[in-house]
Amino acid sequence: MIIASISENKDLEKRISITPEISKKYINLGFEVHLIENYGSHLGFKDEEYKELGVKFVNDEKQLLENANVIIQMSLLDEKKTSLLKAQQTYIGVLNPYENKNRLDELTKKKVNLFSLELLPRITRAQSMDILSSQANLAGYKAVVEAFSVFEKAIPMMMTAAGTIPAAKVLVVGAGVAGLQAIATAKRMGAIVFATDVRLASKEQVESLGGKFLTVDGAENLETEGGYAKEASEDFKRKQEELLSETLKKIDIVISTALIPGKKAPLIIKEEMIENMQPGSVIYDLAAVQGGNVAFTEVDKIIERKGIKIIGETNILNKLPTSSSSLYAKNMFNFVSNLYDKENKKIYINLEDEIIAKTIIK
Repeated sequence: MIIASISENKDLEKRISITPEISKKYINLGFEVHLIENYGSHLGFKDEEYKELGVKFVNDEKQLLENANVIIQMSLLDEKKTSLLKAQQTYIGVLNPYENKNRLDELTKKKVNLFSLELLPRITRAQSMDILSSQANLAGYKAVVEAFSVFEKAIPMMMTAAGTIPAAKVLVVGAGVAGLQAIATAKRMGAIVFATDVRLASKEQVESLGGKFLTVDGAENLETEGGYAKEASEDFKRKQEELLSETLKKIDIVISTALIPGKKAPLIIKEEMIENMQPGSVIYDLAAVQGGNVAFTEVDKIIERKGIKIIGETNILNKLPTSSSSLYAKNMFNFVSNLYDKENKKIYINLEDEIIAKTIIK
């Protein structure tokens, strides 16, 4: 059985789905691993390194895609490439079924087995496959590093003979995986950290990392059964806006991470809030691609508004492609291992398995 992967559009996506370490694990599991030439060379993974482990390289994408039993990618390939897929092939990645519904419907009609890993259930057995958490961890860290690099003052408190420089004040909006890593990173670098989230359950996590949790009076716990944030009431939104407006007046750096699965990102930091911030402040909007949490956010631009810099990027993990590829490849291997019938050396789609049932696209 052949498992294969081709290069993504490297201008948009530098991450890969199979690292040399993981290719060996697939081979030990019973797969043949086929990759396109120069698959990981941009990350320092030379073809020779893979070949020494038993990987076969192909120089024709069409041939590779048509011959593979299992294809693993970061996301859904373009239409020209997915048109090559045929019945009984298995395609796994982050397929974004809300935006790609029509294309995925066409592939399911062709009887291609599709699995979208962002749909994994939040159960203990799926933790080792949880690509959202592993990638969000890195994104939260990197957002802080990027914001700090643009901020033109020192981050920690510094006491010198000439006087004291106060520590930077950081606000993290959204205390999910990315937000919690942002809090931890900012705290380690010496900032004073505040955080807000509609899920009251996150208060303890924020405080365990040294952050101060901000919430409105009479706040509800706006959390789904899966542990994600859900949309707030109008009354809550009004109270939250008032709290944010006052808080932002004294904040130097904002890291915004709030997302609602399958929906446009909520607009949380509005124009008038930004205009009352201190000149020189920096906002990093991790939700930019899904519409943004922040007024004025534009994807892949730094917007300056009254001395405040607002940053939004298509894919922050393109700046950490080696680390993020390593984690993604491990998550992917764990998922494929759960799908693979080792005794009969084939993919076994057991819909009684919650992991498989939740991630398959029907």
